[in-house]
Amino acid sequence: MIGLPAGTRIWIAAGFTDMRCGFNGLAAKVESALLDDPFSGHVFAFRGRRGNVIKLLWSSGDGLCMFAKRLEHGRFIWPQATDGKVHLSLPFRSAGLSTKSYRSRF
Repeated sequence: MIGLPAGTRIWIAAGFTDMRCGFNGLAAKVESALLDDPFSGHVFAFRGRRGNVIKLLWSSGDGLCMFAKRLEHGRFIWPQATDGKVHLSLPFRSAGLSTKSYRSRF
């Protein structure tokens, strides 16, 4: 398990993101759409249009890390905002972004 340093903020990119983006595409989105520095040490979360894929971008100090999770059933719960960013003040589990907490499509 990778622990985040104290003071690390988690930012959710509102709206939908093209999940074909890799390191460079997501870093460019952080700079242009979120007006932030992708190498700031904060975690940036992006969700695809269907809501079953999430990607996290984080700079560990010596490079960028990208984590991806795809749900086979259900989707991630996401803020209703259409643009900008939202700061999470709670851990992922309490914010409904846990891999165990999802809405079923069935």
